[in-house]
Amino acid sequence: MNCPHCSHTNFKVTDKRSSPNGVRRRRECLKCKKRFTTYEKIEIGEAYVIKKDERREKFQREKLEKGIERAFEKRPISQEKIQKMINEVEEQIRKKGKKGIKSSLIGDLVSKKIKKLDKVAYIRFASVYRDFQDVKEFKKELKEL
Repeated sequence: MNCPHCSHTNFKVTDKRSSPNGVRRRRECLKCKKRFTTYEKIEIGEAYVIKKDERREKFQREKLEKGIERAFEKRPISQEKIQKMINEVEEQIRKKGKKGIKSSLIGDLVSKKIKKLDKVAYIRFASVYRDFQDVKEFKKELKEL
C-alpha cells in the first residue's frame, strides 16, 4: 500500500475501529505526515446469481448498491440506513447463494426492504425490477401501497 499523497510506503496506524463494512484504519504517512483512511473487508466465499435466462454470474455488491442508491436518489433517507440495508441484503444473499440464488429472489428481498424505508423509492425500484409494460400495471402497484 502507498500513501495517496506522496506514494511513500511507510506509515503508522493512528486509529483502528470496526465499521459495518469491516475494519477502518486511520493511517499517517511517515514521510509527508498526511493522514488517510483505509478499510479492510473480510472476503466471504463467492455467491452466484442465477439470471432469468439461467445464466450464472458472480454476485457483485456494486450492482446491488447502484440499483438501490438509484431508487433512493433525492429521497430523505440517510446514507447510513441505505448502507445498512445493503449490508443486510448482501449477508442474506451470501448465506443462501453458495450454489446460486435466483435474481428474482434478490429483487423480492430488496423490494421488501426498500418498501419498509420509503414508498417512493420502492415504486422507483419496482418499476425497473418488475419491468412494468403499461400504466395499468404501475397503477395497480400504487393501489396496493
